[in-house]
Amino acid sequence: MPYFDHSATTPIHPNVLNKMMDVAQHNFGNPSSVHASGRKSKAIIEESRRTIATAIHASPSEIIFTGGGSEANNMVLWTLIQSDKKHVVTSAIEHPAILTVLNKLEPMGIFHTVLPVNHHGRVDPKRLEKSIQADTGLISIMMANNEVGTIQPITELINIAQNHGIPFHSDTVQTLGKIPLSVQDIQADFMSFSAHKLYGPKGVGFLYKRKGLSLNPLIIGGGQEGKHRAGTENVPGIAGMGEAVRLASKNLAKRMKHLEELELVFITYLNRECSGVIINGDPNHHLPGVISVSFPQNRSDILLAKLDRLDMEVSSGSACGSGSIKPSPVLEAMGIPEAQNISTLRFSFGRENTEEEVIQLAKALSQFANG
Repeated sequence: MPYFDHSATTPIHPNVLNKMMDVAQHNFGNPSSVHASGRKSKAIIEESRRTIATAIHASPSEIIFTGGGSEANNMVLWTLIQSDKKHVVTSAIEHPAILTVLNKLEPMGIFHTVLPVNHHGRVDPKRLEKSIQADTGLISIMMANNEVGTIQPITELINIAQNHGIPFHSDTVQTLGKIPLSVQDIQADFMSFSAHKLYGPKGVGFLYKRKGLSLNPLIIGGGQEGKHRAGTENVPGIAGMGEAVRLASKNLAKRMKHLEELELVFITYLNRECSGVIINGDPNHHLPGVISVSFPQNRSDILLAKLDRLDMEVSSGSACGSGSIKPSPVLEAMGIPEAQNISTLRFSFGRENTEEEVIQLAKALSQFANG
């Protein structure tokens, strides 16, 4: 069954699964225990921490394991409750794990400014500069969008934050394993990651926290993760994530080229055979293999159903239910008209996809959209 929805989740890599099964079968000890079984589990956790730190050019002490990207985002945002500065700047195309949380924090005195994006989905650094207030305590802007693949001018945005002495958080869940990523180059203060976006297990992720910054625990109890996250660690999941990150950092250039080639084949075929298609996002700054396409005069839910009958799995940014379609907030923020919005599908290719599969997908779409 051809799978073209890797921005939603990825199939677990065989090496990752083998690593997790081995750890689960032979290393059951509680990492907080001082006996041999506990020490062995603790060593596995620290090995994964070192592997991940090496991959993103961080220090192991800057890696905090979490239950996923959403939890990592929440950890940073909820810390604001105990901060003297209660204003946050974010963008209109953030994940709900940012925007919904900020709305939830408003009754607690945390207020936020939502920056608009242009028709490509990019934030204007000048708008960020103008939005900063005396009580701005955090800027949170994702590095790359999950729906349209647009990559933000992250270096410029972070430079502005640094000039004002404001911590910068970035939801980088979609980036690791797709584009080069080094915390030394990016210079963000906090970055959120999730294992299942890079052929790792679900329910595990990590937060990068730059050394010297404070962070209040979201989950309170024991002293695990340097007192940043209470609860007995998911040792097999953390081991699997470490292996997934290790694999993701190998042969990155080759993997990027593969995704770019698939994208080129797909878009070339669609533009030739399918009249009126519109490619959304930034053509010059986007994740390889992540493509948002509008098919005018076609509803995305109908196209999804037709592809599903062919065992081709893609996704739509719009929410479908009760016979109606709710437009994608991301595309709305980009100024895309509703008729185009609800005719949009997202295709996100992965390492296992082939050129033949992508051509078959484009052929099917051309037949459905032109039909």
